[in-house]
Amino acid sequence: MELNIAILYGSVRSERQGIKAVNFFMKKLQERKIKTSLIDPLEMKLPLLDKMYKEYQAGEVPPTMEAISKVLSGADGFIIVTGEYNHSIPPTLKNLLDHFQREYFFKPSAIVSYSAGNYAGVRAAVHLRAILGELGTPSISSMFPIAQIQNSFDENENALDSFYEERSKRFLDEFIWYTEALKTARIKGIPY
Repeated sequence: MELNIAILYGSVRSERQGIKAVNFFMKKLQERKIKTSLIDPLEMKLPLLDKMYKEYQAGEVPPTMEAISKVLSGADGFIIVTGEYNHSIPPTLKNLLDHFQREYFFKPSAIVSYSAGNYAGVRAAVHLRAILGELGTPSISSMFPIAQIQNSFDENENALDSFYEERSKRFLDEFIWYTEALKTARIKGIPY
């Protein structure tokens, strides 16, 4: 089954490290011949939330918001890559997620979290799971936490620890299973 996965990244920091995880998973999906799209708030800048995409009149949507909506609408599932800021998700990621709604409905999500320390962003991941469920993109049960991200990948975004290679296979196997299952179900129709 042909799949299209959007990766949403939540950091705009000048020396951001999570982009290594983004590129690692982009590569892993592409190895599986899965189409990928990246929504990077550093490149696709959104204003602070005033109006959601759905609240604009036709023809009045800002171009960046229209482009993001198109990527989200065309995706079959989402991988969300989040750092941990004060035990929660980065404000840029929350702002990105909250601009949209219908684009997420009945499509699965998977959470990749990271931090510079040993907790690997898991506290942010737990908060993110509740947000994603509310948005209509339930997250799979597995999460992919990455501790000490600054030391986890080489310059080509290859994992330095073989454990990440092994875990990424299982993580993506589960995510793709849910993505295919919900894509098949959406073809039959959605509840509302």
